[in-house]
Amino acid sequence: MSSETATSDSNQPVIRCDSVYKIFGANAKSMLQDSGGMVDAAKFQEAGCIVGVNNASFEVHAGELLIIMGLSGSGKSTLLRCISRLTDATAGNIYIDGEDILSMNNKILIELRRSKMGMVFQSFALLPHKTVLENIAFPLQVKGVSTQDSIKRAKEMVDLVSLTGRENYFPRELSGGQQQRVGIARSLAIEPDIWFLDEPFSALDPLIRKEMQDEFLRLQSVLSKTILFVTHDFDEALRLADRIAIMKDGIIEQLDTPANIVLNPATEYVQKFTQEVPREKVLKIESVMDPFDPKEDVNDLRVSKDAIIETVAESVLNSGKPVTVVDETGEVVGAIHGSKVVNILFGGHTNQSGKQAS
Repeated sequence: MSSETATSDSNQPVIRCDSVYKIFGANAKSMLQDSGGMVDAAKFQEAGCIVGVNNASFEVHAGELLIIMGLSGSGKSTLLRCISRLTDATAGNIYIDGEDILSMNNKILIELRRSKMGMVFQSFALLPHKTVLENIAFPLQVKGVSTQDSIKRAKEMVDLVSLTGRENYFPRELSGGQQQRVGIARSLAIEPDIWFLDEPFSALDPLIRKEMQDEFLRLQSVLSKTILFVTHDFDEALRLADRIAIMKDGIIEQLDTPANIVLNPATEYVQKFTQEVPREKVLKIESVMDPFDPKEDVNDLRVSKDAIIETVAESVLNSGKPVTVVDETGEVVGAIHGSKVVNILFGGHTNQSGKQAS
């Protein structure tokens, strides 16, 4: 899941939102027109309208995992529902593979959802009278796939999400984490290009949640789906995302990589999310490395520029010398000094370039 692999050959985004608004209330459209797009949430609320999404514009490319996060009422789930058109936007344009979904009739929209979109929500919504296998096969059968082929596909999904041996269990016989795996397998059975997940792990206890995050990362490394994932958990966002969009009162306050959000929060609101984040768990070696000096006496150890600092800190500190940093091809791109790692681990501060102050 890297930004480098997130762009398709055509460079056309899989999802594109242009000035998307969602305002709830009887006078929403007329008030929006009168405002000229400059929406004051407080004034709209006084007039009996609730601003769910306020002028959201962004792109998501193939294979990218974008997490939309914010506190309750920030508009994150509303934005997801607008993009999947479970909710109709008040204004703006939303494109899926270049097609304007707001102009689609119901028949075309339903076919788009069936063929391209997978959805997983906080509530597992499993059919209690059907087995694991039958639950997973159900959306395929709705599409008209034969029972034999749908069961075959369902078995493949059971293996993919590590539920082998539980094919004939009913939902009541499964743990919360296992039920969530069934929900994920069911959404993947139709082989969606785009995967929408709305707080999929928030109902799980912390240990199972961590296991599901691990499973999710494994699945994404295999499947490379284009994903919009909603959460209110900043740690979860940092762990999973290629990019994060942080929302407040319907507005996207900042959309950036996890490292840039932590290093350079764009607003005071974003900074509140980042101030307690252990930098070593987020930042990559690339963000604190120095230029490589051929004359410098370096250790034989080499570390990847994409390595999270926490994962290599002990090796770097024990090396006694600067350590060579390499890219994915093995080419030398810099050097990491123990002093930079110490600053990260024990309270060094960052300047706007993302480099550690010495």
